[in-house]
Order: sequence, then C-alpha cells, then structure tokens
Amino acid sequence: MNENQLSGSRRDFVRSALITISTGTISTAGAAARDRAHTPEKEQRFLNDSEKEFLWAAVDRLIPPDERWAGAAEAGVVNFIDLQMGGAWGRGDLLYMHGPFRQGSWTQGYQLEYTPAELFRRSILAINRQCAAQGTPFTQMSHTEKDAFLITLEKGELDLDGIPSNIFFDQLLDQTVQGFFSDPIYGGNKNKVGWRMIGFPGAYANYFDLVDKHGIDFRREPLSIGEQALAEFGMPMKESK
Repeated sequence: MNENQLSGSRRDFVRSALITISTGTISTAGAAARDRAHTPEKEQRFLNDSEKEFLWAAVDRLIPPDERWAGAAEAGVVNFIDLQMGGAWGRGDLLYMHGPFRQGSWTQGYQLEYTPAELFRRSILAINRQCAAQGTPFTQMSHTEKDAFLITLEKGELDLDGIPSNIFFDQLLDQTVQGFFSDPIYGGNKNKVGWRMIGFPGAYANYFDLVDKHGIDFRREPLSIGEQALAEFGMPMKESK
C-alpha cells in the first residue's frame, strides 16, 4: 500500500480486501468466535482508553467513510479488535508460542514472542510515546499526516519497542478488514455495512428456492449468524456490542 492507495477510492480498497478475505483472512476471527460460541463465558475486553482512541483514528484512515458508507471506526471495528484481543486469539491460545524466537525471512510468517494482544499494546504505547515526543499525538494529526504516518509504519521504518512497525501495521490492517467484513456477531460490521457495500447476502443456510434460476439479479437483505439462528431454531444469539 503506497500513499496514493491509502488515500484512494473505497472501491479499490474493497477490491483488494475481498481478495484477502477469499484466501481466508477471517479464519482467526472465526476460530475465536467458535471458542466463544461453545464456551458460555463472559466476553473479555482488553483495550484501554488511549488504545481505543488510537485505533479509532487509525482504522478510520484505513477504511475511511464516504458520502454513502460508514468507515471502519463507525462500523465497530475497534469493538471487534477489543474482543479479539481479550479472547483466545489475542491471548495466543491458537498460536504456537514456545519459540525459539529468531529473526526469520518473510516466508516464515510471524516470528515474534508476543501474543497478538501484547503486540498491539506494546506497539500502540510506543507509537503514542513517539508521537507525543514529536509534539502531535496521532489522534490530533490531520488526515494527510495520519496517512503519512501509517505509510511509515507499513514500510517498517520505526521500531516499536522491539516490534518492527511493518509487523504491527500488517496485523492492524488485517484486523481492520476482518472487523469490517466479518459477521456482526463478532463485534464489528455494525448494521452489516461491509456486506451491504459489496452486496454480500450473509449467512444464508440454503438457496433451494433459487437453485434452478439463472441470470437473475439477486438482491436480499443480508442475514447474520444470529439472525439465521433465530430464524431456523428460534435461538437468539446476542451480537457483541
């Protein structure tokens, strides 16, 4: 992602985001959600106020609002990230965390000793500290300044207390995309804005009434997992707020 891409059209972003989703980008969200679905435990929150403020400002530049659609912040992406960091995935329950931890090549994937939650907390604290030292907190920067700073993170030009900034940026972008397009039951995609924007019908269990119809314009209100459970089994599933 370069500066032009970061400030470019939503259509270009959505096209690239859908490619990511099609290759399994929401797998971690799904795994964490399955853990919550089968374990009747209270949802765990993780983020403090300063972390939420930074993330609200950051995700709102990664998927900004336009004249028709809400951006990532308004769509509840920060809430989605909060639940992810407070759950099994954020704790590293779904990751191999026993080391050894050494500098690897880009083909080896994530090689740090920190859980996702630790990575976010350590990185955001370092970012807030660096921005404050330079005189302007990230949340108070202009849109142009925020975009330029995010590009600096993406290029790996900053050390975030031992975490390469590009590693944090990749995780931040991935969580933003997941939160914007995943089922609302996971805490993001408020009012199913991500699905409405791309015309995704949601979690329909079958299309028996349409199997013999071809070339029709398929338009249907998006259906979430919670709505499907209520419709099929009379079991309301509370969406994360």
